[in-house]
Amino acid sequence: MSEEVEIISDGDGAVLKGNESALARFLKDHEWLPKARPVSLARLNEMFRSGADVAETLSGVAEQSALYLKLTPESARRLQDAGGLMKTKTKGISHAMLGKTGDHTMKWLQVQDGPLSLATNPAVLSGIGGLMSQAAQQAEAQELKELIVKLDEKLDDVRRAQKDEVLARMRTAAAEIQEAMTIREHGGDPKTLWDKVSKVSGQITNVQENALAALGALADKVESKEKTGQLRKVVREIEQDVAMQLAILARCFELHDEFHVVELDHVIATAPENLGGHRAGLAKAGQIRRDEVLARTSKLMSQLDRAGEIVNANIILHSRAARDVVGALNVTGELVAEFHFPLGIEIAREELVTVPWREAVKDSRQLKSAGREVGVNVLKGGAAAAVVLAVPVVKALSQKDGKSPEV
Repeated sequence: MSEEVEIISDGDGAVLKGNESALARFLKDHEWLPKARPVSLARLNEMFRSGADVAETLSGVAEQSALYLKLTPESARRLQDAGGLMKTKTKGISHAMLGKTGDHTMKWLQVQDGPLSLATNPAVLSGIGGLMSQAAQQAEAQELKELIVKLDEKLDDVRRAQKDEVLARMRTAAAEIQEAMTIREHGGDPKTLWDKVSKVSGQITNVQENALAALGALADKVESKEKTGQLRKVVREIEQDVAMQLAILARCFELHDEFHVVELDHVIATAPENLGGHRAGLAKAGQIRRDEVLARTSKLMSQLDRAGEIVNANIILHSRAARDVVGALNVTGELVAEFHFPLGIEIAREELVTVPWREAVKDSRQLKSAGREVGVNVLKGGAAAAVVLAVPVVKALSQKDGKSPEV
């Protein structure tokens, strides 16, 4: 074996340690190099200033390169396939030491732990877990920053002003957290930085709860509409409103992430022996927040999909309106999916497609729907009567513009 890469994972992300060339080759082999970000192992020395066993483990480690990789379900599977992560004695942490063979296959295979392996000390593994948590939160915060820019571009002037007005309610929290993160980058004192931000999280939570409630109200607004014309109007309106609320939520999650980076610094500085439990608690709290978001966005998308079903069942007389509605629904669905991605939320949802008008006129259910709308009682005559009574109306409407009928 000519190269070795040590991998430590908490399931959500992984720290990869080794010499710089080995890390670059491993990540390049798996097409992960652009997604990895540096993480400093030198901070482990700050966590464990005493203890001969820890000092021995850390000896020489700080000089090695380390990168953090946020895991998706796909990358987690590929990482497992690369060499197989094994559970350690530290709860929630798995480990692998991979080496690249020198034969023609050049595969990465499991090898024996080397003298600088971090897996030999549970306390050090716990410290690595803390570093992973902070790296994950910083990576998520960066992705959310980029998302906010994209969402902001989709807002009209009115919604942008409304969004800014809402975000102003946590201006103090944002300013304090930003200042703390800036000082942190220059080696600031963790205790002082925690004193600076420790009382501002309530502002963020209040804005977040209001935004979640607003998403629920938008879902209710769609739920109350049953006719194509009504849905066409409301779906157009809420497309902008959904983007605005998602931008607000993205900012809240970004600030929460950075707040927790400072919080973990404080735990590392004051009670490193409690780092594992504190990290697990933050992960659980974060999952609860994500579950709340998922509940609201799932309800919203369920109502939007229902709206798509309604308009698709009324194509004959409302084909243009149906196309408008389905188009707006797909745009909104894409916005929600883009918001979910940084939070690690995955929902399988197929893009809605409008039923072609030529297919609709062959569908007895569509003909019945058209017939009912123009006042024809199709229940007495059944499907055959529906064809007889509805088709002349359709043809008459079509002749007005030579295109698909519309009212």
